[in-house]
Amino acid sequence: MWLLLAFIAVPLIEIALFIQVGGLIGLWPTLLIVVVTAIIGTTLVRSQGAQALGQLKRSFNELRDPAEPLANGAMILFAGALLLTPGFFTDAVGFSLLIPGVRKRLFAEAKKRVKVQTMSYGTRPTRPTRDDVIDGRAEEVEIREPNPARRPSGWTRPGPDDRSGRN
Repeated sequence: MWLLLAFIAVPLIEIALFIQVGGLIGLWPTLLIVVVTAIIGTTLVRSQGAQALGQLKRSFNELRDPAEPLANGAMILFAGALLLTPGFFTDAVGFSLLIPGVRKRLFAEAKKRVKVQTMSYGTRPTRPTRDDVIDGRAEEVEIREPNPARRPSGWTRPGPDDRSGRN
């Protein structure tokens, strides 16, 4: 239901803002503002997206919870989509999502509503290991002589240890 309201309300807000701003400053300055905010937004999204990716990699390398870097990356991605959408309201929301404090607050609010049951990285050994012991599994393999009635295809070539006697 909320998504339907957003799809109806956002375009209506954008149209109203275009009419108001265009009436105050004119058509061309209004269009210029929309294009410039898209360019600035793209630049900011690219740099902050690279930072978020670096934070995500660090959290994986240090075996820390990657939830916050993932959420930051998702919010930055959403901000980029909003900034590329023409309009003043979507630009305002998009630029606000590029402010780290706003993202941190939104993540804190989302974290209150979402409960993570368990989280673990990798597996832990069930028994102590020694350096001179190698765990493994062995399987006996039966070596069969090749069928003399069957010829090799033109795609294969017998190797130096071929026992069939054919070359």
